[in-house]
Amino acid sequence: MPTPELLLAGLHFPEGPRWRTPNSLPAGAADYCPTPGQLWFSDMLAHQVMTVDVCGNATVVAEVPEIPSGLGWWPDGRLVVISVQDGKLMAVCDGDIEEVADMKSVNGNMCNDMVVDAHGRCWIGSPAFDRPFTETKIPGPGNLPTFGDLVRVDPPDIDGHCTVTVVADRTNTANGACISIDGKTLIFAESFGFRLTAFDIEEDGSLSNRRPWADLGAPPDGICMDEEGCVWVAVPYFDYGGPGGYVRLTEGGELKQRIDSGDGYSAYACTLGGPEMRTLFMCESAVLGLDRHPGDGRIRTVEVDVPGTGSP
Repeated sequence: MPTPELLLAGLHFPEGPRWRTPNSLPAGAADYCPTPGQLWFSDMLAHQVMTVDVCGNATVVAEVPEIPSGLGWWPDGRLVVISVQDGKLMAVCDGDIEEVADMKSVNGNMCNDMVVDAHGRCWIGSPAFDRPFTETKIPGPGNLPTFGDLVRVDPPDIDGHCTVTVVADRTNTANGACISIDGKTLIFAESFGFRLTAFDIEEDGSLSNRRPWADLGAPPDGICMDEEGCVWVAVPYFDYGGPGGYVRLTEGGELKQRIDSGDGYSAYACTLGGPEMRTLFMCESAVLGLDRHPGDGRIRTVEVDVPGTGSP
């Protein structure tokens, strides 16, 4: 495999990467993707949604005061972004943001990453950190993350109202997500459950047949799917307190490939994109548990053999 290359440095904490070209967006979305082929992402701790092209030219799209995370697009072309701390879904228009759904009012939790399906439904991880838990200690007795939910936000109805529904409970720090090629399976990373969990997506938008998709023995964060049905997983650490990397897994957890993030860095998110969807974009920052500072974050790229599906 080729050596990863640096695309963009000087970030704080990049997350939620999504590759988009004008042709991959719904009609009317061209204003949100003015040049062909851009990586969209949230620099969470800089409170910014950004884009970067394959040459490393970066642009700030919007400011999100309560910390942005997961990104996606509705069928009408609007960019939607998670506002983490207040548990809201925001729509971006000409650099301004407006609230379109309040998930925290439903379950009392913050929100994090999400994936948007072909129907415009937003599948959102909603972890509960209302009781003591710290990244500075390994999860375990005395430092247990609390259970949260998965939430579905439906696109606006004719009156502009978005329905918010809790579709799964007792999730252990629900994080990155992707949807299978046929649109029938939702896979979520349960970071401090050390596993990927799958659900069947029913016609009415409910979830069923909850099951382990892969056990990792380490915390998964952002994920994406390729055309062979394998999932690339960003793993913040392989051994607590150390660096992490990226693993490509089959259903059941067979390891197909591994890329290390390098000394001093944890891996927090990834997606496949580029001209042939074979570029793995890798979002990294300081090792999990250490303080994070402006400039710690970076995005690297590497070419892989199997193209991505565009999910997320």
